[in-house]
Amino acid sequence: MTDDPQTRSPTRPEILPLGPDGVVLRVALRASDAASARVQALAAALRAAPPQGMAEMATALASVWLRFDPALVSRAEFLARLSPFLDMPADPPPAPVLRRWTVPAAFGGQAGPQLAELAALTGQTEAAAVAGLCAADLRVLAIGFAPGQPYLGLLPPDWDIPRQTALTPQVPAGALVVAVRQVVLFANASATGWRQAGRCAFRPFLPDRAQPFALRAGDAIRFAPVAEAELAALEGGDGLGGARLESLA
Repeated sequence: MTDDPQTRSPTRPEILPLGPDGVVLRVALRASDAASARVQALAAALRAAPPQGMAEMATALASVWLRFDPALVSRAEFLARLSPFLDMPADPPPAPVLRRWTVPAAFGGQAGPQLAELAALTGQTEAAAVAGLCAADLRVLAIGFAPGQPYLGLLPPDWDIPRQTALTPQVPAGALVVAVRQVVLFANASATGWRQAGRCAFRPFLPDRAQPFALRAGDAIRFAPVAEAELAALEGGDGLGGARLESLA
């Protein structure tokens, strides 16, 4: 394990207030494999036995956000009910994978105009960078910034590269952008400070789909390389872009 104080987990999650009815339980100051394991373990425990008054929960890279109902409990009462959840192992094993996605994606060319730059920053050839991205067993660390949009990680340490110093004005929906050992799969066209390595036809959020939000925190994802010309045939329909979902529950 790293001895970086930013990734080292405190004995107990820090309790931070957020607004009149929110609480953040922070397990570390930055993303890491250990922080992800603690976040997933904490969320699983809260999901299995929600404390009275808990109205909503969302996970982030190194924290869990909770909203309580002030009509049912005061902040002090809610914090007291959280106490049993805070005495968790400092280094729990990774949460079991319940769902695994395989998502077709094209890399380089127009689909990934900054692949060469990314490869150079990681000290690899473009072919090796694509192979590494497709071999990585990624997990959905958090969902945010746009509806259903996942932050995926963590890539090996070679991929701990900084964001750009300037924004790319727009990347398309389905863009796969990389920075700080993470991959973001853009739900919509957007500006970004991350470098685009590839693109897929997978849409993590479609309001008219039977399941509008395709992904869940903790899902496993692996990318399967396809030719850029194949992406057009995968567009539309259910918005899953040829992705396959395997249930392991």
